[in-house]
Amino acid sequence: MGFLEKFFAEPAPLRTILRRAIGRLRIGSFAFRYRIGALDRPHYAYILYQAAQLAARLGLPRISAIEFGVAGGNGLVWMERHAEAIEKLFPVKIDIYGFDTGGGLPEPKDYRDLPYHWQGGFFAMDQDALRARLKRAELVIGEVAETMPAFLERADLAPVGAVSHDFDFYSSTMEGLSLFEGAAERMLPRVYCYFDDTIGTDMELYSDFTGERLAIEDFNRANDRRKIGIPYYLRARAALGAWVHQIWVCHLFDHPRYNQFISSADQQLPLPPK
Repeated sequence: MGFLEKFFAEPAPLRTILRRAIGRLRIGSFAFRYRIGALDRPHYAYILYQAAQLAARLGLPRISAIEFGVAGGNGLVWMERHAEAIEKLFPVKIDIYGFDTGGGLPEPKDYRDLPYHWQGGFFAMDQDALRARLKRAELVIGEVAETMPAFLERADLAPVGAVSHDFDFYSSTMEGLSLFEGAAERMLPRVYCYFDDTIGTDMELYSDFTGERLAIEDFNRANDRRKIGIPYYLRARAALGAWVHQIWVCHLFDHPRYNQFISSADQQLPLPPK
């Protein structure tokens, strides 16, 4: 898509251009650019920021953030960059983990994995190059169905508060969602999630009947006390970019701290004086 096509496809093209300029020139503080969406990979910034803010209000000193589907590693690098900035805003440290087979996509299992769009071997990783680039993130290499149980048993694991789901397939996404069936204390009471493959183009044609969207539906159908829901307030801020439609929140209703009050204590609405 050329520049003019992109320009006219944007609901507010001039605002988008201004936002990108502010981000590229790094005008203002990180917090300011976060609020107006003027950051690279703003979806990563959002889930990390919101998770750190929730952890701070719960008095937790550390959280974990996960990327399911690392591929070449660009997303993991941006998670590190955003985490470094966010740690300066909240008294919370962020541990980052990237889950991947290391060998690219497996072969699709059936139509739910969208074999008309994905093929086995896509997105292979250069592990040596990526490890040399990473500053803090830890790679967890292997089939997630095999690596997840041991990961959740780690004594040094801080509660998971942010997850990027980029496994592409329905089958792999379902395996990643097994995280949310783990012990409640391994997670924040609400976990902020980004699902990459839920919008796409006229080539992917993502729907509620295949891929990541179907995985979300099936997870919700199978779990009574944990649900992945839409943060509707964020969808109302569509001017920030299409990524707001790729954010979900996993609510752990059985979490012992789910009902802990974290909001403003001053919510009275007195009558004004005459």
